[in-house]
Amino acid sequence: MGQQATPVRTAGLGKAVGPEPTAVSGAVLLLPGGEETSARRPSPVWATAFVPSLGRRFARAGREEGLAVHAVRYRYRGWNGSEAHPAADAEWAADEVVRRYGDVPVCLVGLDMGGRAALRAGGHEAVNSVVALAPWLPEDDVAAPAEPVRQLVGRRVLIVHGTNDERTDPELSFRLAERAKKANRDVCRFEVHSDGHTLHQYRDEVRSLAVDFVMGALFGHPVSRPVEDALAAPPPIGLRMPLAAGFGKSLRR
Repeated sequence: MGQQATPVRTAGLGKAVGPEPTAVSGAVLLLPGGEETSARRPSPVWATAFVPSLGRRFARAGREEGLAVHAVRYRYRGWNGSEAHPAADAEWAADEVVRRYGDVPVCLVGLDMGGRAALRAGGHEAVNSVVALAPWLPEDDVAAPAEPVRQLVGRRVLIVHGTNDERTDPELSFRLAERAKKANRDVCRFEVHSDGHTLHQYRDEVRSLAVDFVMGALFGHPVSRPVEDALAAPPPIGLRMPLAAGFGKSLRR
């Protein structure tokens, strides 16, 4: 039997999280996780765990600014090697934001495989910032080209990783951040000590950090001192910034 053809599907945008602004001035695209290789339809599990809670936080924080928040519906569950389907879907979604809302800045916010998709698609002309939470990244392989970082030049980038993550290697995200920082000074990375892949133990702090960063990147709001310090610090300090317990309790958002 011949190899079965990959089914042809289209990506999509979920409905706006929270009330959609009458005048949109910025957008967040939420990119859930997935699998390394799969032509199956995406599982709703990652999306239901990740999209509603963080999406609502973004929508509340950006309501007065005209922030639209949408989840991206992938065509396939897998990254699928050089096809990089989720990254292509993220680029499609950024195009769709421009089509719907005009020339507004976009932030890509991804978890797990969605974190890699956000970083890879960060070069889209509408994207001005990227948040990668516990990003799934390939192991170093001398026979394969390194994960690209040049597309992140001119973007503001935040990577967050739990130090006890057993699903995606935090050291790989540090190495990528180190390479990205050489090309773009607006890169920072926070470590969530003792937390695992889902960043559940410090979920409130992680959400507050992401909102603080995104509101600064999209709308020019002053960021918190830890984010300011992480962006300004040379490697490795600004790429191994500890996320303090209780972060965000003093932020009024």
